[in-house]
Amino acid sequence: MNCIRNNIPNAITCMNLLCGCLACIAAFRCHNTLCCGLQGYQWAYVLIALAAVFDFFDGFTARLIHAVSNIGKELDSLADLVSFGLAPAMVLYNMMLAHGEGAWGLAAMLLPVAGALRLARFNVATNQSTTFTGLPIPANAIFWIGATAWYAVHQLALPVVLVLIVLLSWLMVCNLRMFSLKMHNVTSVRDNWAQYLQVIATVALVIALGLPGLALAIALYVLLSVVKHEK
Repeated sequence: MNCIRNNIPNAITCMNLLCGCLACIAAFRCHNTLCCGLQGYQWAYVLIALAAVFDFFDGFTARLIHAVSNIGKELDSLADLVSFGLAPAMVLYNMMLAHGEGAWGLAAMLLPVAGALRLARFNVATNQSTTFTGLPIPANAIFWIGATAWYAVHQLALPVVLVLIVLLSWLMVCNLRMFSLKMHNVTSVRDNWAQYLQVIATVALVIALGLPGLALAIALYVLLSVVKHEK
């Protein structure tokens, strides 16, 4: 029974990984209409979102049933690399191909490479519970969901796309301190002002702009992190 219990979180992590793999497949049918009337890139968004749900519940479950393990930690990082690094990169790559950017689309592969470095550094760090060093890889996925949702219906100049790829990759591996949305004292506005502002602004941006608002929400997250940790 202990063996089954200890592997429940790992099974949930594997669901995260499976969703990421399916998102990559959907990305290669980017503008094809699949089931339920959604196009491939939209299904990729749904699957990445489901991966995020599983990513939350694997850690939550591991702590709840006291089944935290080093294998689970490593498996979680491998799943996150696929779901939040490779999958959004595949969406961007296929969108760049659809917009006639040809071999320039390969620049999107810089994102999972930077994501792998980010996760490897996180796994060996001991001081990233309330703050992070570099942009968390799920935030990378959220940004590209927003950016590619805009790109799907509007033209973005190739230099702009390339600059965004380099910028997001750099943010994942830089030493910028970024705050966590976890709040230990939820009633303290002074301690959690950035978290509250981030949540409120994200909701407002998505209501006003739809999915493209997510890209602006991550830009705000970076800005707020700079302001918060400059104090």
